[in-house]
Amino acid sequence: MKPFISIKFYGVINWVLVVLLLTAPWDFGAWHPGFYTLGGAALFLPLFFGWLQFIMAVFTNAPHGFIKQFPLQMHLFLDIVQGSFLIASPFIFHFSDQVVWPQIILGGLLCIAGIFTHKSPWLTEYEPSHPLGQLHSTESLEGRLDH
Repeated sequence: MKPFISIKFYGVINWVLVVLLLTAPWDFGAWHPGFYTLGGAALFLPLFFGWLQFIMAVFTNAPHGFIKQFPLQMHLFLDIVQGSFLIASPFIFHFSDQVVWPQIILGGLLCIAGIFTHKSPWLTEYEPSHPLGQLHSTESLEGRLDH
């Protein structure tokens, strides 16, 4: 399957997910009157992943990143890991009887964005963003290491 989310659109999706994750405990009142009252993992995990997504979005080497040091493929990989954990968290931490849909929806969005974005590690070949270790030797440039 080919990736269908462009990198520029992924940047927009990522910033929207940052806001949704950080405000989820207060916004999703249809399932629970603001599940921030549950405390524990139900409150902590969306906030933790929201701040982690914020930090990665600022440092990612992509059009919507500001500092551009974190490889986009690593960001997409971590989206899958975070999304999978967020989907499983209501069942792992036993709050699925109180609130489950916000975690499943936001975790699913993270997974979909991580898998189906161009340069995703699951659908494209790896392209190093920097030379190995960012080190160059004059011997390799002059061809002396080829013997």
